[in-house]
Amino acid sequence: MRIMDLGGQWQLRRKGGQRTIPAMVPGCVHTDLLAAGDIPDPFVRDNEQAVQWVGQADWVYSRDFEASEDLLGRQRILLCCDGLDTLADIKLNSRRIGRTDNMFRAWEFDVTKLLRPGANRLEITFASAQRFVERRQRQSPIPYWGHDHKSGCAAWLRKQQCNFGWDWGPMLVTCGIWRPIRLIGFDTARLADVHIRQKHSRGGVTLTVNVAADRIGRPELAAEVTISSGQKELARRTARMRAGKGQVKVRIDNPRLWWPNGMGEQPLYDVMMDLLGPDREPLDQVSRRIGLRKLELDRRDDRWGQSFRFKVNGRPFFAKGANWIPADTFQNRVTAEDYRHLLQSAADANMSFLRVWGGGIYEQDEFYDLCDELGLCVWQDFMFACSTYPTFDKPFMENVAEEAEQNVRRLRHHPSIALWCGNNELEQGLVGPDWTETAMSWDDYKPLFDKLLPETCGRLDPDRPYWPSSAHSPRGERHDHSNPRWGDAHLWSVWHGRQPFEWYRTAYHRFCSEFGFQSFPEPRTTRSFTEPRDRNVTSPIMEHHQRSAIGNDAILQYMASWFRMPEGFDNLLRVSQILQLLGIQYAVEHWRRNMPRCMGAIYWQLNDCWPAASWSSIDSHGRWKALHYGARRFFAPVLLSAVEDVSRGRIDLHVTSDLNEPKPARVPWTLVRPSGEVLAADAESCELRPGKSARAVRLDLRDPLEQYGPDELMLFAGLEVGREIASTTYAAFAKPKRMELQDPGFKVRPKKLSGGRFRVSIQARRPALWTWLEITGCDGRFSDNFFHLWPGVEHEVIAHPDRTLSAEQFRKKLRIRSLVDTY
Repeated sequence: MRIMDLGGQWQLRRKGGQRTIPAMVPGCVHTDLLAAGDIPDPFVRDNEQAVQWVGQADWVYSRDFEASEDLLGRQRILLCCDGLDTLADIKLNSRRIGRTDNMFRAWEFDVTKLLRPGANRLEITFASAQRFVERRQRQSPIPYWGHDHKSGCAAWLRKQQCNFGWDWGPMLVTCGIWRPIRLIGFDTARLADVHIRQKHSRGGVTLTVNVAADRIGRPELAAEVTISSGQKELARRTARMRAGKGQVKVRIDNPRLWWPNGMGEQPLYDVMMDLLGPDREPLDQVSRRIGLRKLELDRRDDRWGQSFRFKVNGRPFFAKGANWIPADTFQNRVTAEDYRHLLQSAADANMSFLRVWGGGIYEQDEFYDLCDELGLCVWQDFMFACSTYPTFDKPFMENVAEEAEQNVRRLRHHPSIALWCGNNELEQGLVGPDWTETAMSWDDYKPLFDKLLPETCGRLDPDRPYWPSSAHSPRGERHDHSNPRWGDAHLWSVWHGRQPFEWYRTAYHRFCSEFGFQSFPEPRTTRSFTEPRDRNVTSPIMEHHQRSAIGNDAILQYMASWFRMPEGFDNLLRVSQILQLLGIQYAVEHWRRNMPRCMGAIYWQLNDCWPAASWSSIDSHGRWKALHYGARRFFAPVLLSAVEDVSRGRIDLHVTSDLNEPKPARVPWTLVRPSGEVLAADAESCELRPGKSARAVRLDLRDPLEQYGPDELMLFAGLEVGREIASTTYAAFAKPKRMELQDPGFKVRPKKLSGGRFRVSIQARRPALWTWLEITGCDGRFSDNFFHLWPGVEHEVIAHPDRTLSAEQFRKKLRIRSLVDTY
């Protein structure tokens, strides 16, 4: 095998023009124009509007190269394009070699007879995807969910749909060579496919490795498979191939099993496949890294209807996580370090699940590799979302069939992949008995989502479940998409329906795969796209960076319901984040209290693709919002949560455990007034039961409620496991805006540690709600933030600034605030 990487510097010009600028491959037209200074940064202020012409134009990428004699001497030479975005016309040495129309597919072209010694020229012309979808929609309009910041229906084209705008992202329709491109030359044969299946039995796992080769002629071939763990080789087997196919079986005794994050370790095994020629000469080599596990979707009848829960290695678990969107509007800017930061942040927040949403992309290999390493299970949507699709069009369906087959083959070896899902939200009103102005027919829906995709998964990846849509009801009428008795649910009564946060406590769904609440990004992030005159949430620029039609209005309405209105712009941003944390905490704690009835909470959304108000818990600069710190607490392996009942004058404290064994525990609690006066304190013993949730303490507070009133009572409690406080909670009979909160009187003791870290010990003389730390002029990560403090309790936080600071510098830059400081 001979490989020539064609990435690196190319030339770019607008079709019909003469001026060229340097271009980087992989890349996209916007980032090339930005690097050349030809367009302003689309993320700053309202520059997005000034660059809409880019998506309306056609663009030409070109590169001159010389092919080596070694490459030219191969029997077959292919141009391999891992990703072309999207409508590409490809010429080599002025000869057209192919056209493409799917961003999600890899494309190969035989160029054996077109390459020549010396100089060669490759030219790829990208037609405007924006003009294409506008033209097709005029010719044959099909329904889709649109909004003010969406440039049209993208369903006619197999391209990242959120490129055309979404209710959290910009309208920036890209084009370019977005994944690697190369020439490969080979003799005799190359490896075309590898499929590794597992059969688990007592004491061992049997791997069946199926190998297929792309042959020139009918040579005798053999496949050699080597299994290793770290530096230790466990097995090596060789099998003759017949008609280009071979199979090797290997048993691994006493295997080290792969577990989701928080349930165990993530050991990975390397499987190396060597293709050997007629004289046992090496022809090609492919490696796969796998985890040994049995991951199932367990659906069985129970007293509530039908379960929807995942089991790993025979053990059911509550899926804790978030929805994933593309990490940048311009995918080529997402680095391995970016993936590492975002996915490590998910793991650090005790998540075990991510849902790769269907309006983005099938993610890069690095994404899934990291999910394997970190124990993050992946709910993988196929790329269909919030639109009808022209399934009646034969070329469209043939294109989708190849797309699905390629991506299932590419991703199926990853232990992190838990489920294939057909689409996002089509069954929530986009399908009906007949085609209408708002829906497609079931007769045209089913050939894709009930036939083509499940048959592809069943043929190529039979050991994983397929689910037709999220949300989906597997029984009864499919339009009853979020039935609480079965299936998964998207719950938007809070936010879109304007229901109060307390509504979540009325929802008893089996698996909650979408729910969310917005907040503004971090103040430092907001300053990156605004000027001082823009820093008011109702300014034109702040509203431009708010893509939900009800967004700022909804945030302020809910904020007025819970909190006193903050003073100043930065405080309003912070309180919006506290509000978001409060809402999602209401939901997750309720569903964890109700396991095993509910067995999953996947909030919308983990990350952002540009700086804006959104549902994310990590903003576009990678900064943790209050919600992400809260997620670390409410997704923790053991959870203490509270349910207040003002009508009965009581508060119940519940304990929830994801541990694999029982543990004795204590629940110390303190009832205080906002002034800091302690009214009562006690502790009760309880037991944490594996995979269970139960009420541990019931507090009858009728007497103090009658004596002091609801505005004067604050309950703080902890869950003590061993000698550690594993979880804390706060409950009250009144919302914070009703309370006369006072200066907490913080006592702070910082101490420098190794590795540029600092330990900050904090005490408060009076209750401090949602206490947070900042390091002025720096970014930093904290072991905890936006937490509650109550009198007599010391809380330790490890701070890790993003730059080296002396103890004195840290002390001067450290700021500690709480809710009362916002007004």
